[in-house]
Amino acid sequence: MRVAIADDDREVLQQLSSYLEKAGYLFDSFRNGKDLQVALRRETYDVVLVDWNMPGATGPEVVAWGTETLDRPPAFILITSRSDKADVVSGLEKGASDYIVKPETEEVIIARIEAAARRNASTAPPERYQTYGQYRVDRLNEMIERDGDPIKLTSKEFKVASLFFENLNRPLSRSYIFSQIWGNIGDITTRTLDMHVSRVRSKLELRPHNGFAIQTVFGFGYRMDAFFEEAVENEKVGAQ
Repeated sequence: MRVAIADDDREVLQQLSSYLEKAGYLFDSFRNGKDLQVALRRETYDVVLVDWNMPGATGPEVVAWGTETLDRPPAFILITSRSDKADVVSGLEKGASDYIVKPETEEVIIARIEAAARRNASTAPPERYQTYGQYRVDRLNEMIERDGDPIKLTSKEFKVASLFFENLNRPLSRSYIFSQIWGNIGDITTRTLDMHVSRVRSKLELRPHNGFAIQTVFGFGYRMDAFFEEAVENEKVGAQ
């Protein structure tokens, strides 16, 4: 995997570089948004981590430019110290695949990079069966099993659940979910989407201890998080 990282803070850049080096990734580092843009025209990257406040061109400006200009843009992850929901939504709407609020652990950063790369890499048609932990998705029959037991879902609920499984750890805007599930039907309400998400969450028992959970990204949409096995075990131990 080839990664570009851009941050004008030398210490942060060195820290991120050490994480990527330890993970075995090839990477280039930049301290200026304009320099990153020049590199993106010349090099191919799977993932780009870019800080929000960059000289030359800000992180959101680079994301918007790359999404609109490059033939096959990489997955962009915005790194920011901003926790304001409006800022996060703004970055996602400009085309970022994900965001990381500083400070964050090495394990989470590497996991986010790998998830973003997987989402961006494959355009092949999905196979009939896909397994996600204890869940097995049958696309032909629109059925999902949990530990071998079939779960009764409506067609729309199946489509909502499948969309989340196919985009693990990726924030999905409400408009994107609407377009994927209901097309361009104009009279579908926000309540309809919230109701379907609630039913999917309940029927599939999507909770951290089962490996997956749907989180609300306030002011934007939803994200299905996949949890590490080690984290699940720690949660079980802590509950005893």
